[in-house]
Amino acid sequence: MKIICIGRNYADHAKEMGNEIPDEPVIFMKPKNALLQGHTPFYYPEFTNELHYECELVLRVCKNGKYITEKQAPDYYNAISVGIDFTARDIQEEHKKKGLPWEKAKAFDNSAILGKLIDIKPGFNKKGILFSLKMNGETVQKGNSDDMLFSFDSIISHISNYFSLNIGDLIYTGTPAGVGECVVGDELEGFLGNEKLFSLTVK
Repeated sequence: MKIICIGRNYADHAKEMGNEIPDEPVIFMKPKNALLQGHTPFYYPEFTNELHYECELVLRVCKNGKYITEKQAPDYYNAISVGIDFTARDIQEEHKKKGLPWEKAKAFDNSAILGKLIDIKPGFNKKGILFSLKMNGETVQKGNSDDMLFSFDSIISHISNYFSLNIGDLIYTGTPAGVGECVVGDELEGFLGNEKLFSLTVK
């Protein structure tokens, strides 16, 4: 299992980070040990002083494939959830200035949070999927799949040109505007529509 992440997939988020809007999906990856296992506490990493949340829609791959067309793409994922791509922002900024890779800032242990997976059944409406993140009871991020620069199917197709997709892979599809810092004691809750799919406390 691997975790494939899409960066800058919402124009407002790209702008808030001072980045250009990309003309193709921006891909980075996390190793499998980045996934926080169920019922495991999340501890604030000791190597950062600026931990940011980034709430995203997450797809689960259900079929092995490569060189997948957009038309074929819906056959390759069968579940959706909401997750967090935790980012050590201070380390990321330091590495960006030096032209270095971001793995230390993005791919560290337990940096990927995954909520309960919801099966995508026939008739599931993939348009206008609403999701949100609350911190300490206040909504800090809101997203709508219609605002993505690159759709689920175009993401699947693009990724498969470079990396084979395998059953169980997870695809984090990008975060909307509103990313921000969290500290020890903060409670984070992720929602798909009105359904809460995860809750964690930063320890």
